Amino acid sequence: MALIVQKYGGTSVGSADRIRAVAARIARRVQAGDRLVVVVSAMGDTTDELLALAREMTDAPEERELDLLLSTGEIVSSTLLAMALKHSGHPALALSGAQAGIGTDRRYGRARILKVDPQRIEAALAAGNVVIVAGFQGTTEELDVTTLGRGGSDTTAVALAAALKAERCEIYTDVDGIYTADPRIEPAASKLEAVSYEEMLELASYGAKVMHPRAVELGAVFNVPILVASSFSEAPGTLIGGASMMEQRNKVTGIAADTDVARITVRGVPDQPGIAARLFEPLAEAGISVDTIVQNASVERLTDLTFTVARAEMERALQIVRPVAAAIGAPEALADTHLAKVSVVGAGMQSGPGYASRMFRTLYEAGINIELITTSEIRITCLIDGEKVPVAVRALHKAFELEG
Repeated sequence: MALIVQKYGGTSVGSADRIRAVAARIARRVQAGDRLVVVVSAMGDTTDELLALAREMTDAPEERELDLLLSTGEIVSSTLLAMALKHSGHPALALSGAQAGIGTDRRYGRARILKVDPQRIEAALAAGNVVIVAGFQGTTEELDVTTLGRGGSDTTAVALAAALKAERCEIYTDVDGIYTADPRIEPAASKLEAVSYEEMLELASYGAKVMHPRAVELGAVFNVPILVASSFSEAPGTLIGGASMMEQRNKVTGIAADTDVARITVRGVPDQPGIAARLFEPLAEAGISVDTIVQNASVERLTDLTFTVARAEMERALQIVRPVAAAIGAPEALADTHLAKVSVVGAGMQSGPGYASRMFRTLYEAGINIELITTSEIRITCLIDGEKVPVAVRALHKAFELEG
């Protein structure tokens, strides 16, 4: 009997009927002989509704209480799913993140999993139960409830799969796999049968919303195969970690786009050792993720330093950066939100020439100006006008011959 960890997203459990459909799907797998641990997200828009309620009480809800409130969304969906399974004659046990042994640090709203103690889950499985775990949450050593932030239920599922040494982790959502581009932008996008952890991590980090980078990274570290498939059909999904790197080296895998971008430029930064650390260390301490850092050539020992953050973090980042800029003698820190990132991702970039030139030529011929460029071994990312993203994605998809 295979041990499988499954995860169902908010749309998959968005109503009583959908929860019953998920229960029926789980029952079929149990009848086929699998042992299942199932992680669930909150129903539909529950998390947003809880946030709105909190803000009716106060403009600045205290983080500890907010996490405790938000964790209830997953508690509701996990208990309802357990009830549906029991009603259909299949033993099931619902567990909160704390009951499931998920231990985290104390960073409310963006906690990191430090350990997983799977004893309670293993005992419940041994007793013949399907174990339903509330995703997106854990607990500190002081037994305070924390939430894991964006992609938290995916991360919960992969962490449990690693701790339980499951055969694989299956992520069920409202899409049927990973595509060569967002099908809403490029209808000719084709579904990938398999993709490497390395490529998926780049795609997820630079715009593909199907999987969160934290979950992909965990899968890679612990070698957990991850299947992404639809909870609304039996169509085969995409296996992350199932791609042969040898077969992948001579092609681009996909095009990713991210419109959640804000650019911050600190002008007139003194060109001397330690200045970059003084700017970026406070951002790191505040938990703000920085990407696409570019420093211009020094003129008269002054330079401009540009970086990007998520749009939701722009104001907070500016509040941190501006006092530091003033302290080091930089005259101003400016921000704008008109940009977006478009990326070409593929393992072939490690060994084949011409990918960058083809990308730049394609964007030029499409009339798109490149404002910043950043790369990794298997990715090239350009910052462009956000309104040009659909044109850029379609042009690049065609240029790299990714049509289905």
